[in-house]
Amino acid sequence: MTPSDGTSSFDEVNQSFDKAADRLGLADGVREMLRRPWRELRVSVPIRMDDGSIKVFDGYRVQHNGVRGPYKGGIRYHPDADQEEVRALASLMTWKNALADIPFGGAKGGVQCDPAQLSEDELNRLTRRYTVNIEHLLGVNRDIPAPDLGTDAQTMAWMMDAYGQIHGYIPGVVTGKPVELGGSVGREQATGRGVVFVTRNAAMDMGMDHSQARIVIQGFGNVGSWTANIAGELGCKVTGVSDVNGGVHNEAGLDIPALLDHKREAGTVAGFAGGEPMSNAELLELDCEVLIPAAIDRVIHKENAPNVRAGMIVEAANHPLTPEADDIFEDRGIPVIPDILVNAGGVIVSYFEWTQNLYQHRWTIDEVNTELDSIISKAYRKVRETAGEKGLSHRDAAFLIGVGRVAETSRIRGFL
Repeated sequence: MTPSDGTSSFDEVNQSFDKAADRLGLADGVREMLRRPWRELRVSVPIRMDDGSIKVFDGYRVQHNGVRGPYKGGIRYHPDADQEEVRALASLMTWKNALADIPFGGAKGGVQCDPAQLSEDELNRLTRRYTVNIEHLLGVNRDIPAPDLGTDAQTMAWMMDAYGQIHGYIPGVVTGKPVELGGSVGREQATGRGVVFVTRNAAMDMGMDHSQARIVIQGFGNVGSWTANIAGELGCKVTGVSDVNGGVHNEAGLDIPALLDHKREAGTVAGFAGGEPMSNAELLELDCEVLIPAAIDRVIHKENAPNVRAGMIVEAANHPLTPEADDIFEDRGIPVIPDILVNAGGVIVSYFEWTQNLYQHRWTIDEVNTELDSIISKAYRKVRETAGEKGLSHRDAAFLIGVGRVAETSRIRGFL
């Protein structure tokens, strides 16, 4: 999606890339090679609706860079999932996977639709047609999709089945599947668990007692709800949450299990009796120690960033801050822990799932969570050390590490 000033999300992401390229001293040709997606596919996705009519949706798969391994990235179903947004998210996956030091390149896919307006049968038909239209790009050693905004384990089951009807039973072609089909235990909550691990580490480094910190979470889908749930289990105080319909706030701390029950019954956090109602805009400006935007991109921008009263921003969503907001927080001395680090838990456990599929061996939940903590905490420490040594923000340090690793692998493989 492109805002009124004409700046696309891909352009904004590349501002961070360009800073890293400058610091690494990359030549112009190398920059262009690393900036551009290697392949972009746009497909028409016609399906028969339940009323018998035919509707055509636009679908995309962008493979940004595969120098470090098979392309890896989710599939999102959202009205704003246009080519520019998918391209930006694909590039973020390249730097995220390199930062986590897992053997994947970066990709992303999307279908421009509102899944809330489609029946389960329509979503099934949409997923199968989209999969058939991009299947020539996919493969367990080529390109491995996963769930993202608007998709889930059921979507991956349909994708796996549609691909399997052409190529045979290959569970490792997608991750984020149901456990019954070869999915990994712990994958559903992995992104939220990774958010909590990073938040814990950052809070300790800043002299903050995470168990006493007031946490506000904007977005209560898979990532936001699991973040709240796991943070609550660790004794943290979640004082505010919101979803697309509005938010709820309780300075003494929300009862997260009761809130989750309310969300399951009502389909929204709005109307929860255990707190005061408020809008999403108001929620972003609550006084708190930790603000976690966990919904869509660019929710914090130059207009509202001056009003944010958090001690630390932890980006659980992809690209939730504009570059202008980033600059404002840097001037105000408010640390921002970047998305390519914070939300890497999902792709890390997808890596575990892919590995388990290749070896036909299932890990226990303790093994998954222990290894997730080890990998994401190692990445966090590397970012913290780089930021301290070079006097950089956490975001600039994270991109410096990710871009540097991709550039070095390109050199070793002979691309440069």
